[in-house]
Amino acid sequence: MSASSLPSADGLIDDFRDADGRSRLGTRWRLVTDTVMGGVSEARMAFDTLDGRRALCVEGEVRLEQNGGFLQVNLELTRKGAPLDASEFAGVRLTVRGNGEHYNLHLKSRDCALPWQAYRATFVAGQDWQEIRVPFERFAPNRLSAPLDAGQLTQLGLVAIGRAFQAQLCIAQVGWYRNLAAG
Repeated sequence: MSASSLPSADGLIDDFRDADGRSRLGTRWRLVTDTVMGGVSEARMAFDTLDGRRALCVEGEVRLEQNGGFLQVNLELTRKGAPLDASEFAGVRLTVRGNGEHYNLHLKSRDCALPWQAYRATFVAGQDWQEIRVPFERFAPNRLSAPLDAGQLTQLGLVAIGRAFQAQLCIAQVGWYRNLAAG
């Protein structure tokens, strides 16, 4: 299957302005917690306006009981079944704010055959809006050995994981970015 092309040259995936809740890719965000595997973490997801910015916010409690320990919002990167080709970009950019905690940014590719497999990078979401850029090279494979292939992406997720804590994360924009070549 060939990879899907990006819908726009600017690399924007979502800025949460569409009233119907769809991303610029035509897909919808969804909330998943460790309850899918017997855990007891709790979370809620909402679209809101904060400081004049539309945002997707997720709040909840990550709990470790019953082998739990995560909550996430994720987005399928294509509706067509083919992977998304982001290889012309250098990485992922996020405009976020939160509660000063560490969060994970996960990418899945066609190499991720099992639910627990992903490519992970960590970031801190401070209390003020900030743009974070995560180059593809920073994504480490988790429970798989293949390196990340940015031309075969299937899903993006923002995850609170691995320790008991209160999660509070808002995303005003998510997209891809390019390295600017010196001219």
